Amino acid sequence: MASIDEIFQKSGLPSKRKLDPVRDPSEIYKSAKVASNGHSGRRHAHAEEEDQDMADDDDDVEAGPALPPPDDEEQEDEQGDDEEGRFFGGGITAQEKEILNFMDKEDDKIDPNAAPEKIDLAWLKKTALAFEKNITRNAQLRARYEAEPAKFIDSEADLDASIKSLSILSEHPDLYSDFARLGCVGSLVGLLAHDNTDIAIDAAEIIGELTDEDVAATEAQWGALVDALLEADLLGLLVSNFARLDETQEADRSGVYHALGVVENLCSRAETTEAIGKDDALLKWLLTRAQKAEKPVTQNKQYAAEILAILVQSSAANRRRLAGLDAVDVMLQLVAAYRKRDPEKGGDEEEYMENLFEALTCIVDEPEGKAKFIDAEGMELCLIMLREGKASKPASLRLLDHAAAWASTSSSPAAKSSSTPTSNAAAQVCNKIVQAGGLKPIFTLFMKNTTPPKKSTSNEHNNPQTTEHLLGIFSSMIRLLPAQSPERIRTLAKFVEKDYEKTERLVRLRRDYAARVALVDTQISQEKRAAVDDEEREEMADEWFSRRLDAGLFCLQTIDVILAWLVAEDDGARRKIVSLLADRDESLDVLRKTIQEQIDGIGDDLKENDEGRDTRDMLVTLAQFLG
Repeated sequence: MASIDEIFQKSGLPSKRKLDPVRDPSEIYKSAKVASNGHSGRRHAHAEEEDQDMADDDDDVEAGPALPPPDDEEQEDEQGDDEEGRFFGGGITAQEKEILNFMDKEDDKIDPNAAPEKIDLAWLKKTALAFEKNITRNAQLRARYEAEPAKFIDSEADLDASIKSLSILSEHPDLYSDFARLGCVGSLVGLLAHDNTDIAIDAAEIIGELTDEDVAATEAQWGALVDALLEADLLGLLVSNFARLDETQEADRSGVYHALGVVENLCSRAETTEAIGKDDALLKWLLTRAQKAEKPVTQNKQYAAEILAILVQSSAANRRRLAGLDAVDVMLQLVAAYRKRDPEKGGDEEEYMENLFEALTCIVDEPEGKAKFIDAEGMELCLIMLREGKASKPASLRLLDHAAAWASTSSSPAAKSSSTPTSNAAAQVCNKIVQAGGLKPIFTLFMKNTTPPKKSTSNEHNNPQTTEHLLGIFSSMIRLLPAQSPERIRTLAKFVEKDYEKTERLVRLRRDYAARVALVDTQISQEKRAAVDDEEREEMADEWFSRRLDAGLFCLQTIDVILAWLVAEDDGARRKIVSLLADRDESLDVLRKTIQEQIDGIGDDLKENDEGRDTRDMLVTLAQFLG
């Protein structure tokens, strides 16, 4: 009896499956794929069948007188089997029609409301068993027929399909713990070392799907999977794949992207981020990949820079480790390309530049990063960008602010036990600003940036972040530059020159920010009176504080600290500030009130370390000068 495929081919109807060209197995075994049902979907036509087709076509030719009109049943058959006239008036043999009717009846038996396969522990065990069998069978056939790819290509295709079948687990994270317990996680990670890079890439892609942030897994479920992945040396195998994948090939380029995606997913947990940061091989590869010369910048180059930025955002240990790998010098060389040239707006290169600056800004928060920043002439580069830069100007100003900042975000024991490492490093940065001729560009930018934040403005000089960073630099310099040092005297002279114009600008800025904060404070006071009880007020406390910060509280407090320093340092500045405040019927008491609020806001955790105590002592002393 003829097969269904033969019948369809003879009838001239379009085949349900496409014929693949026959190729040498040794050319295609590397990327063999399978259909969703696990079969290759290939079939062959034979010359005898084609000859029979031609004979059948000859038999269909009509000759002689016309046939008598068909009866009703035959007429119905010629009109087709459905309302649309599926076969446009017939054209199929009785045998073909019988086969099609049989297929229609089988389709009718399928219940559209039938429940899908239940994804539970039993399903997982069955899937895991099939997965392990496919891995074992492929390994055995590869070892036995190493030089004959045709003999293990089918097992490769089965293994590929088995890997992809694990994708459904991302919709059932409750099975993650069982998946790890069954040992399948280790087997999946092991496939990253498979000789066929397509298999390794598929494994990386599935690991990425299982660890994606969109998976609705609990912290315990996600942790069980990730811990098993790391225990199976996931990071080491990812790095080995980076080394062997050729990004000039599209498939390998996609593989690098998926592997980077896995690293990014792992960074969603702080302890895992630090574990990644301990892998020097991975950090060095990321730095090398970010340096690779490309025009235009590719997605993977941008991705490498992004992961470096992610690694240092939440981990002081990673910041110090990258500083030790001379990442500051490497990244400064990369951002130097944007001194006068802007990256394409909205492209990968723009994001690449932003990620490099973000990583640098985080690293220089640490004393080690500040020291590397000075050694690599980062100060000089930032000042050049302030004078000549375009898109890089705001980022370089922010970097300068963090480099000069005294307050440390470090969680290291050294930083907690003593403020000396951070304050000394920050003081060196402040000295370098003056020595490198940075006062002029910084104060010039400050005089242009005179208005409070406006949402509607597009002018870079009216950017609220620009004002905030400038004020931060001034505050750090006045606080950290040694007394009677030439650098300190030159800095204070800037506030005195031209009849205290910079000091007057500070007071005007203070008025703007004070008005904005006062408006929000009035609204908050009304909400506090309307609150039902103390519990509701406590719940709203964080939101109220956030609104005050958005209104400019930080800038207001920073300005008042700078003004208090000027009052303490120079009698002429004191008289000028008192005179300017009197124009609005104010006195030095408004400055003292703001400083007292900062003193009260220092938490118990900060009071326990030298940094917090030094800050409090400084504010108390300044408040006394305002009395």
